[in-house]
Parts: sequence; structure tokens; C-alpha cells
Amino acid sequence: MDNVKNVKDELESILSKKEYTVYTDQETNFFTVLWEKIKAWFVEFLERLFPSMKKTSMIAGPILAIVIIVMLILVAIALVYFVRRRKRRQIVHSKIPLQSMKEIDWSFQMHLTEASKQEELNRLTPATRHMFLAILLYFHEKQWLEARIWKTNWEYYEELKKVNQQTASQFYHIARFFDEVTYGEREVQIDEYQEFRMKVMDALGESVE
Repeated sequence: MDNVKNVKDELESILSKKEYTVYTDQETNFFTVLWEKIKAWFVEFLERLFPSMKKTSMIAGPILAIVIIVMLILVAIALVYFVRRRKRRQIVHSKIPLQSMKEIDWSFQMHLTEASKQEELNRLTPATRHMFLAILLYFHEKQWLEARIWKTNWEYYEELKKVNQQTASQFYHIARFFDEVTYGEREVQIDEYQEFRMKVMDALGESVE
């Protein structure tokens, strides 16, 4: 027991020394000054938006701290959303949809038939692939683009823009979902697949009637 008391007394002695208290005070002062600067900047920002707002009342109350925390959370959420969206867009630029000559040799009707078979088996990932290849080869048959095994979806998109901007926009959204499923390891839900399938069928138009 005496040893424990001695250790406790020694620890209290260390913590009470000037060097330690100066260090902790400096650390505390740093964060205090930083927080005050953040509050001052934010109050100035709010005053620009709302000139009638009184500066003293905002600083005095806890409302400012809550507003700052909420704003920081919203900024963090926005950054996460932006990064994920940018990553998804990059997929469209770099991936090659056609993996073999056999896929090119099939007609778009054959890919539609295979997509229906996969859908009946509840294999939505391969069904998504065949639906996408159907629209790609349909555009190829219409000579709106030239399907090649080495081309990326972004290159197809650029080709379609020269033909029809609306069709290119349709293809872009279809290709983005396809790439997320194929390369982003996204698990396809039935409602997502049905929406994707509807977009493809709309793009195919009268050719499947």
C-alpha cells in the first residue's frame, strides 16, 4: 500500500510541475484560439448573408456552435458524395465493355434474348451486361458508333454526341449503371434492373416492337 501511495504522490508531483502545466496550458490555448477564430470567421460570414444579424448575440449563445457543427457535417457529406460521384464518372472513361469477339458477333436481338433468360434465372448482373451490349450493338448496326473490342464507353459516348446529343445522354446514363454493376461490384436490385431495362428498351424504340 505504501508503494502505491508513493507512486501516486510522485505522479501528482510530476503533473503539478511548471513544465507540464505550461505545456497543457499552451495546448489548451491553441485550441481555444483556433475555436474563437473559427467562430469569428463564421459570424462574419453570416453577417454578410444576413446584415441585420447582431454579432454579439450570436457569439454569446450556444446557437453558433451548433450551426458550425451542422455546417461541418454537411460539408463532410457533400465531399463524400462528390468523391463517390467523381469515382463513378471515372469508371465510364476507362473500362472496355466488350470482352470477346463472340460478344460483337451476336446481334442486339440475341443479347436481348439472353438478357431475358438471365433475368428469369434471377441473375441480374449478367442480365444487365447483355442488356447493355444489346443497346451498344444496336447503335453499331445503326452506324451511330463503331463497336470495337478495344474501345471504352467514353469513346462510344463521344461518337454518339456527333450523331445525336439526346441519344448520347441516354447512352451515358445506361453505361454508367452498367459500369457500376460490372466493375464497381455493385449488387443489382430488382427495381434498379427494371429501371435500367426500361431505359434500354426506350433507347431501342420501335426496333423491338
